[in-house]
Amino acid sequence: MEQAGPSGLLHVAEAVHWTALTIMVLVYTIRLFWLFRFKAGRDRQRPGERYGDTSLYPALYSMANVGMPWVMESTRKNIPFYLSFVVFHIGVAAGIFFAIVGSAYRPFVEIPVVTYVLMVLIGAAFVVAVGRVIRRFARPVLRLISTPDDYFSLITLMIWFGVGVAAAAYTAGLLKGEGYWVAYLFATSFFLIYVPFSKISHYLYYPFTRYWIGRTLGHRGSMPPAIARG
Repeated sequence: MEQAGPSGLLHVAEAVHWTALTIMVLVYTIRLFWLFRFKAGRDRQRPGERYGDTSLYPALYSMANVGMPWVMESTRKNIPFYLSFVVFHIGVAAGIFFAIVGSAYRPFVEIPVVTYVLMVLIGAAFVVAVGRVIRRFARPVLRLISTPDDYFSLITLMIWFGVGVAAAAYTAGLLKGEGYWVAYLFATSFFLIYVPFSKISHYLYYPFTRYWIGRTLGHRGSMPPAIARG
């Protein structure tokens, strides 16, 4: 661990990071106000055989769908891809946590067990990101439906994960040079500004879209059959 105090460039990187985070929060707040102007629909289909169903229960079931790979054929028959999806998104969460907590209270991310857990999670997400980039270029169907934003966001996420691993290694004392952490803060700042205006922003809309879909279509075949009572 280096003994010298933080450089001026590090202070600039941290200031940019917190500014970017503030801008992202403001953008999301404005979008949430806009979203809540739309009233969720009501399910016009009768509950059928599921006793006690309400429009709220299908909405909650729809929102929890992401954590139940067995309910959809696309994930049930392709568990390895679903697991890669989980690893990828946990890595994103770990990367954001690393940048924010590392700037707010660095001693916490310097705890060895915390540092190595973050390094493993971000590193695993980097491996998945590399595979996703190769998959998107290699599969004709994916190339057909991909937009420039798909390629740009995925490749830059892959780079962000790679820089994150290096920053975690620096925090653990495995690499020397403050530049790894500075580069990671600048890269994270870029994403905090870019993500709300890209397709990656789907994670903001997920709970709201699933809620509305569940409320409106919950009784039209998307709910599991009732368990027989005897």
